[in-house]
Amino acid sequence: MSKTKVAIIGSGNIGTDLMIKVLRTSDVLEMGAMVGIDSASDGLARAARMKVPTTADGVDGLIAMEGFDDIEIVFDATSAGAHRANAAKLAPYGKKLVDLTPAAIGPFVVPPVNLDEHLDAEATNLNMVTCGGQATIPVVAAIAAVTPVPYAEIVASISSKSAGPGTRANIDEFTETTAHAIEAVGGAAHGKAIIVLNPAEPPLIMRDTVLCLIGDADHDAIRASVEEMAQRVAAYVPGYRLKQQVQFTELTDEPVHTLTGPDAAPVTTKVTVFLEVEGAAHYLPAYAGNLDIMTSAALQVGEGLARRAARRGADRTPEQVTA
Repeated sequence: MSKTKVAIIGSGNIGTDLMIKVLRTSDVLEMGAMVGIDSASDGLARAARMKVPTTADGVDGLIAMEGFDDIEIVFDATSAGAHRANAAKLAPYGKKLVDLTPAAIGPFVVPPVNLDEHLDAEATNLNMVTCGGQATIPVVAAIAAVTPVPYAEIVASISSKSAGPGTRANIDEFTETTAHAIEAVGGAAHGKAIIVLNPAEPPLIMRDTVLCLIGDADHDAIRASVEEMAQRVAAYVPGYRLKQQVQFTELTDEPVHTLTGPDAAPVTTKVTVFLEVEGAAHYLPAYAGNLDIMTSAALQVGEGLARRAARRGADRTPEQVTA
C-alpha cells in the first residue's frame, strides 16, 4: 500500500529521533516535513541531508509548504504550551495530531492498553501522556485487569542529560498528566506520579517503580498479567524490561486510607514492580530510554492510524470511491 505522509513539529531530540524511526523502520509512514523554529538546529540539518522537506518557520511554515495538503498525520514534539498554539492553528485543516507533549488536549493513548479503541474515534488530537506514563501505565493496567487498584503511584527516574528544555519546562504538566492517565487509562481509582532527574555520571538509563495498593487477589495471576504486558511493550521498545519478579508486601497497620480515601475497598497488599528502559539509540544515546519509549509509542500510534485508514479505503465500494 502507499505510505501515509506525516510531518513532525519540533526539531529537537525527540522530533529528530522520531524522524529517524519513521525513515528507517516504518513501512507505512513517509516523512512529508520536518518543522522547527531554529534554522541552525541539528534536526533540521539532518532532515535536509535525508531529503526531507523542512521549514524553520514553525507551524505557519508547515501550513504554507507546497506539500501540506498531502500530509495526513502531524506529530508534535514541542512543549505543552507550544502544542496548544499549534493545535489551534492546525484545527481547520482536518489533520490527525499525535501529541508527544503533556498538553493533554485530546484523549490519552498508551498503545498496548487502549490504542485500538482510539483508531476509529472522532478525536483528531491523540495525547501520548508522558515518558513515565508510557513506561508505567501498562503495568498499572495489567494489575487492574486482575483486581481493583484503589491507589497507584509511579516514580520515573531519568538521566538529567536526557531531560531537555521541553521536559524541564513541563515538570508540573508531567506529574499532573501522568497522574490523571494512571486513573483514566491505567484503571486506578487514585494516581500519583513523581519524576526524578538523576545527575549521575556516567548517565543511567531510565528506571521506573510502580506501586499499587490492592485487596486480596491472586498473586500468580497478577505476576502473569504484568509479565505478559511487559512483553507487549517490549515488542516495540526492545529495551523495556522487568528488573525482577513482581513483589508483594502484606500490609498491617499502615494508614493507607490517606492514599485511597475513606470509601475505598479494604487494602491488604502492596504490589511493587521495578522496570528499566534502555533506548534503541537510533539518534539519542541508549541511556535516554525515556525519550525512546515516547517516540516508539508515538510511532505505534501513527502506524496504527495509517493502517486503519488504509483498511477503510480498501473496504470502500467502487460507488463510494467515485462519489
